Amino acid sequence: MTLQQLEYILAVARHGHFGRAADACNVTQPTLSAMIGKLEEEIGAKLFDRNRQPICTTPVGEKVVRQAREVLNQADSIKDIVKEEQQSIGGTFRLGILPTIAPYLLPRFFPQMAKKYPTLDLRVQEMKTHQIKSALLQGDIDAGILATIEGLEEYSQTSLFYEKYEGYVSREDPLFKKDLIRTADVAASNQLWLLDEGHCFRDQMVRFCQMKSSQASQLAYNLGSMETFMRMVESGVGITFIPELAVMQLSEPQKELVRPFAIPVPTRQLILITNRDFIRQAVLDVIVKEIQASVPKEMLKLKGGQVLV
Repeated sequence: MTLQQLEYILAVARHGHFGRAADACNVTQPTLSAMIGKLEEEIGAKLFDRNRQPICTTPVGEKVVRQAREVLNQADSIKDIVKEEQQSIGGTFRLGILPTIAPYLLPRFFPQMAKKYPTLDLRVQEMKTHQIKSALLQGDIDAGILATIEGLEEYSQTSLFYEKYEGYVSREDPLFKKDLIRTADVAASNQLWLLDEGHCFRDQMVRFCQMKSSQASQLAYNLGSMETFMRMVESGVGITFIPELAVMQLSEPQKELVRPFAIPVPTRQLILITNRDFIRQAVLDVIVKEIQASVPKEMLKLKGGQVLV
């Protein structure tokens, strides 16, 4: 039994397909299948039901996959201990990040990090909050960037910065004529564009604006992409909410559609989380430092008039 064989069975369990698992492992499908076959022969049990699509684990296979994940995580920890002892800023680091953060934060720090630390292979994947939490526990990522929510007590947390929410208002909406947005104004809008359920960005604003749910409001329309409903607003339809960093990427004509909230200003705290037994603190410190250096200094603290949502 080898670590490589364990990696192969995890890949098949993750992708539910031998071909896609082989691609993910950068080997041919016959090679991957043969290695898994040898492992099954060695332990005397079939790990996968190959007659089902997608391929799934057998009952004993599920237990083996779970144990294999722990073994591989422990093996990675041995390498991490050495790198941390050497204060090495290199190797692969897997980072999960919310889709409502990634397009606006990554361009600010990722290119600079790639130049300053060429031996660090920072691999980023967009995930919702529940996916980040699950991926951390399973060892699929090393850290996650998300907004503060309840239920993160089992993770180590590092504050990154605070980000205001802004209104993005079409020229046809009555709110366009106002300088500030109040929560009562939101219900008066002709159309309100919201992210699908499961996005903490949406959940926070629903609570702040005291909306029971999108279903309870005939004004709310669900979309999966913030950029999509920004285009809808620009076309002259309704209002939506965008994060502060997104405003900094807008053109001057687009900035004319931005309306700040009246006090109290809804604000989210962006944090970086890891498992409590995380080892590679030197890399983590560098990532935090580069992120904080990439945003305006005034965003590093919660200011008067702002309220966390």
